[in-house]
Amino acid sequence: MNKTLIINAHPKIDDTSSVSLQVFNRFLQAYKELIPDSEVIEQINLYSDVVPMIDKTVLSAWEKQGKEQELTSQEKKVTERMSEILQQFKSAKTYVIVLPLHNFNIPSKLKDYMDNILIARETFKYIENGSVGLLKDGRRILIIQASGSIYTNDDWYTEVDYSQKYLKSMFNFIGIEDYQVIRAQGTALRDTYEVLGNAYKEAEEAASRLATK
Repeated sequence: MNKTLIINAHPKIDDTSSVSLQVFNRFLQAYKELIPDSEVIEQINLYSDVVPMIDKTVLSAWEKQGKEQELTSQEKKVTERMSEILQQFKSAKTYVIVLPLHNFNIPSKLKDYMDNILIARETFKYIENGSVGLLKDGRRILIIQASGSIYTNDDWYTEVDYSQKYLKSMFNFIGIEDYQVIRAQGTALRDTYEVLGNAYKEAEEAASRLATK
């Protein structure tokens, strides 16, 4: 059974005025029309679902687990939730992440989410000469991102697009190399309909590619 996991990293969750969410909705509509009924689609909303951050409770729990010590009830609760998020991620084959660009980087909750899935011996392992990804089994990722500026003109903005540098590097790190980005960019500079028109076309093409691969 194939599973697609939608990772919604937009703080407003379902804001109809959000450009990134509008592009995502166009993608999802086209995608659902193309995939078989047996395909499973799950969604996690990072700003409404519980996504633990690495804080003193998590660090304490990890230290105790390493020493095989008993956890407090709060430590058990948070580590169980982290395990749920990790297993949900690992159970999917296709991933769609929708996000806005926040000060040249990913939203804070998406960073928390990444900290829940970048786990040694689960999605990567250390070897003598470094590390190796454990998800080298044909998984695919589509990123849908809106931004006020344009980041593909090979200029200063291209250099500071840390969001894509980070996400692509981390997913490559765990073994996922099929990585595609749809940029609804220039929303502060261009006509919104022009931005959406270009992104909608890419979204429909991406839906066709992911549904037939």
